[in-house]
Amino acid sequence: MRDLTLPPTSTLASTIQRIPGVAIMLILCVLCFSLLSHDFLSIRNISNVGVQSAILLMISLPMTLVIMTEGIDMSIGAVLTFCGVVVAYVLGLTHHLPLAIFIAVSVGLVIGAINGAIIVYANMPPFVVTLGMLGICQSLALILTDGQSLTDVGDSIGLAYNGNLLGIPYPICFAVVSYFLSYVLLYHTRFGTYICAIGGNREALKLAGVRVNLHHVAVYAFSGLMAGFASILLTARMSAGHPTAAIGMEFDAIAAVIVGGTSFEKGNGWLFGTFLGVLTVGVLRNGLNLVGVQSSLQVASIGLLVLIALLLDSLKSKAYR
Repeated sequence: MRDLTLPPTSTLASTIQRIPGVAIMLILCVLCFSLLSHDFLSIRNISNVGVQSAILLMISLPMTLVIMTEGIDMSIGAVLTFCGVVVAYVLGLTHHLPLAIFIAVSVGLVIGAINGAIIVYANMPPFVVTLGMLGICQSLALILTDGQSLTDVGDSIGLAYNGNLLGIPYPICFAVVSYFLSYVLLYHTRFGTYICAIGGNREALKLAGVRVNLHHVAVYAFSGLMAGFASILLTARMSAGHPTAAIGMEFDAIAAVIVGGTSFEKGNGWLFGTFLGVLTVGVLRNGLNLVGVQSSLQVASIGLLVLIALLLDSLKSKAYR
């Protein structure tokens, strides 16, 4: 039975407390850009936001898992770029799309596994290792392309970005499948339980007889694997392989994950929060484009988004303790 002595605002306060900062920022962004641009809430533009956010979601999901292990993957943008170049390069040589996809995904998987192995077995900081891999992958992409775009990719790969399934664009379909697989992996498998424990209580996991190092490496391998799959959409979107296409995208991915509520400590992560974070970043970039804000200022806007969302969460937790 409800306690009638409590003020009516207590229910409202507890409700507000449960709303994450990222959701508040998303609502504010939608309201703001809908007032600034009449085209923002059009069906076409909403679809564009989803399509444009698909690649970011595909790399933000594994980034969530990596950060939950108290790590970080600074190389994922460069790995995505390199895998995209590999897709275009193999297509130029063979014009065999399944082979190009297989090789690119395998390359991403191997690079991710190398990142994880160095971090775990050499006991090196994730930031340092993945930053080094960022430079390596960027250099390999430049060497493979000689600094030029590889445009001989044929027409078949373009369907991956421009086609649709029952009216739903393929990029959104890929993003939905990626989210579903990541959700099952994190919340409905032992591997997902181990991911939380690696960041939360690694020693207890070792005492339980779990092969912690192997699972830790697998998290980074999964990151590389997802980058490989995302490179298909990247190449299809550009109809080419470009050596700098996704450089810097790791910043947006990390921002989306952090804004979404995943913590660098104790294995705390929220996959749906990452989805909201990606959507917020996508809405922000799309809205800024519509109102004509320079791309150089958009990076600063993403940084400001992170700070405001985290500040909102901090203020709410202090106000309603």
